Amino acid sequence: MKTLLTLPALAELQEAIEYYEKQQPGLSGRFLDEVEACRRRIENFPLAWQPLDETFRRCRLNHFPYGLIYRMCPEHIEIMAVAHLHRRPLYWKDRQ
Repeated sequence: MKTLLTLPALAELQEAIEYYEKQQPGLSGRFLDEVEACRRRIENFPLAWQPLDETFRRCRLNHFPYGLIYRMCPEHIEIMAVAHLHRRPLYWKDRQ
């Protein structure tokens, strides 16, 4: 099943990429590689990751303090947030 990023998740991804590139040239590429690896894990094993409630699940990135928050839809998997795990927990909860 394919994953789709919502517009807020895409904006969060872009923000994180810009942040990591400012921290160290090339670090944003490593971050993006981790996001893509996480996305593939979700596509291959959508029910394997941490349930947060009856709708949402979280798959954590390796080496970065982020997780992809997603929900299963009939035709695809919707990534609702690219969430920094040390900031504002559950801020994405109202996204529908």
